[in-house]
Amino acid sequence: MKFKKEWNVYLIHHSHTDIGYTERQDKIINYHKDFLKQAIDILNDIHKNQNADSRGFVWQCENFWQVENFYASASSEYKEDFEKYVKSGEIGLSGNYLNMTELINYDILKSRIGKAKTYEAKTGIPVKSGMSADINGFAWGYADALAENGVEHLFSCLHPHHGMFPLYKKQIPFYWESPKGNKILVWNGEHYHFGNELQFAPHAGTSYFIRDEITEKMRKDIMYKEGLEATEEEEFKVLCSRLERYLVNLEEEGYPYDLIPFMVSGAITDNAPPSASIAKRVNRLNETFAGQLKVKMVTLDQFFEQVKDKCFDIPTYKGDWNDWWADGVGSTPSVVKNFKDAQRKYNLCKKLDACGTLGDSRLVDEASENLMLYAEHTWGYSSSVSEPWETLVGDLELKKSAYAINGNTAIAKNLDQILAKKGEVTIRQDRPQEYTIINPHRIPLKTTALVYIEFWEYLDGINYSLDIPVEVVDVNTGEVLKHQIKQIARAIQVEVAVSLDSKEEKTIAIHPTRKPHNATVQNHAHIGAEGIRDILLPDTYEENTSCIETAFYKVLLSEERGIYSIIDKRDGKDLVRSEIPYAPFSGVYEVTDIKTNACEERRRMGRNRKDVSTRRYGSKLKDIRIIENGDIYTAVQLDYHLEGTRFYSVFLKVYKGIPKLEAMVRIHKESVYEPENLYIALPFTAGEEEVTYIDKTGCILRPGLDQLPGSNKEFYLLQNGIVMEGAKKDVILAIKDAPLVTFGDLKAKPIKLCDGKDTELNKSTAYSWIMNNYWETNFKVDLGGFYEFAYSLTTTDKTSKEEAMEVCEAMNEGMISFYI
Repeated sequence: MKFKKEWNVYLIHHSHTDIGYTERQDKIINYHKDFLKQAIDILNDIHKNQNADSRGFVWQCENFWQVENFYASASSEYKEDFEKYVKSGEIGLSGNYLNMTELINYDILKSRIGKAKTYEAKTGIPVKSGMSADINGFAWGYADALAENGVEHLFSCLHPHHGMFPLYKKQIPFYWESPKGNKILVWNGEHYHFGNELQFAPHAGTSYFIRDEITEKMRKDIMYKEGLEATEEEEFKVLCSRLERYLVNLEEEGYPYDLIPFMVSGAITDNAPPSASIAKRVNRLNETFAGQLKVKMVTLDQFFEQVKDKCFDIPTYKGDWNDWWADGVGSTPSVVKNFKDAQRKYNLCKKLDACGTLGDSRLVDEASENLMLYAEHTWGYSSSVSEPWETLVGDLELKKSAYAINGNTAIAKNLDQILAKKGEVTIRQDRPQEYTIINPHRIPLKTTALVYIEFWEYLDGINYSLDIPVEVVDVNTGEVLKHQIKQIARAIQVEVAVSLDSKEEKTIAIHPTRKPHNATVQNHAHIGAEGIRDILLPDTYEENTSCIETAFYKVLLSEERGIYSIIDKRDGKDLVRSEIPYAPFSGVYEVTDIKTNACEERRRMGRNRKDVSTRRYGSKLKDIRIIENGDIYTAVQLDYHLEGTRFYSVFLKVYKGIPKLEAMVRIHKESVYEPENLYIALPFTAGEEEVTYIDKTGCILRPGLDQLPGSNKEFYLLQNGIVMEGAKKDVILAIKDAPLVTFGDLKAKPIKLCDGKDTELNKSTAYSWIMNNYWETNFKVDLGGFYEFAYSLTTTDKTSKEEAMEVCEAMNEGMISFYI
């Protein structure tokens, strides 16, 4: 080997945690517990001089979840040895909890990362560094969650399959400045198996990224000789050749440092065991090339000490590290909807019980852990696309779903406990119809709340039915409140207009009322003998299939498109963009024919998630009907034909007393094997001067602008919705169930990475990306079934992005109401 400088090569030996990609989730837990025991056994043997050739062996825990599970079952002897080796620097800790998607909310994320800080307080062992593997990014608030738990360093060894590293370059350090101004020192590294590519791990080499003359030999398995010694010699030659080429290339590229890190696994698989043989090979390499390079196995802390000592003028970048791998959530829309419901319940528990005195902290912790595990980045077994019929594929999908479902169950129990202590009672025979309504939010709200009359209930001794008029009364003031009644599956739903200050509670009662029977024939032209009201009257609002008008909006509909205009009466401006290809809340379906095989067709899509040959279909309107009209809202149903679906319907509620539209999109999706995407068009605007904001985990940002250079701008995973800030008003779009969105043209195109200056994207049309199955390994391939997705739109006076997003969150979470 011939180099221009003496290189310091640092190897970080870890096991990548992929919960459910290679085996059952419960077995993966046992794997990683045992891997820590194996690492301890290796170190014990070394210190007993039973494995002297492996001196220098160091093990790095990839995440704190591994450590937590180890402590839950390990013997006291193993725990003592573990802490001994952590203190000696032979086992490294990671402050990161798991490799996550951006689905998780900030409060839970921070609490799970905080477990490493709690461990530090108990043991006195500092946890300053964290690492992530595989995943392609983090919501901007992730940096704050790390910093606020004492984690100062983050090593990213992402997997650029359908993704890419930020800053246009890897193997470089930078400071990541958080929304709150904290700074995390990041190493933007190679893939987490790159040490295996170089052949540092005996019997665990690969040729995934490197394409050289050795690649074909590896693939055909002809480079290995008979016997261990011959294989060792052949592998060592590969290591020397590939490492030399890599380091020489760095020198030719002007790489400024003499240090370089590589991650390495004991086997060429995720969830891999430790290997003492790596240390043996490192020792041989050091002996062979003394004076030219030094290779050392290190922990994260040890590596970052070298970075801070030897790397100068490290740049600082602010912005969202938008994840290329967030879109797995689109392959399981029903379970993600259940997850989002659990998140809202979690937030409501925190708002109703900020001190934790009404609920059960054990239920909150159980919910947090389950929701964290669901939001972990593994989205199915490795052959989910190639063999979707396999039993293990289905089993692991159900087990993954159970995390969301069990999290929802635990937090629902906690919410029930809180509400019981606030006066909620279970149903009982002949109870009075009295209810408490609570505004749990930090802002005053003028909105509606839902209460229910069970189908079997009597009102004041009357067997209730829809033809009996009722009134809703504020018990404390006697005020009669506007309401609207609707029959649902097993109850009568009563939607009540309320206005409540922050944290205010209101008690209401429902009673039958006797209105005098004084109806007669009216003399003005408004209705014919057939009973159809289709005459427009002066000085009244239109409520028909062409126009629904309130004091706030004028919603215009056409037989060709459905909704084509929403005039905001505050300024006379249209909330719908002009010259749009797809009407508000209409569907857009994409499907790509399989010309090779199911996996290869998907692999070829790269970062586009589609192909130039992808067929794209817009919705075609079939029918418009007014189906409800009362004091609270007018509801219209728009039925569409859309390729890939059996039916596609939009149930639109236009509220009369508040500036609000609510759309429920109902779909019967067909099952297909081909790669497909389904979008819902959201072509709304606050005007020419608008700036778009979205909320992600722990942050609010402007897509296309507040991002790391070289990051993903093709799609985003939200927490609550979109705020379009205009010159004098905000247009707020709450997205309740489907958190993925994309902006701009849907066509396949050459990918442009974000430069932080893309105002065009920031001002472009939004689409809710409700489902996809394009990934070639572990996305759920079958999207068939029945779905409903909820969206709410409102306009307010211009305010701060934080206040506007708080309104968005409150729209999704709603009011709390219950029997008393």
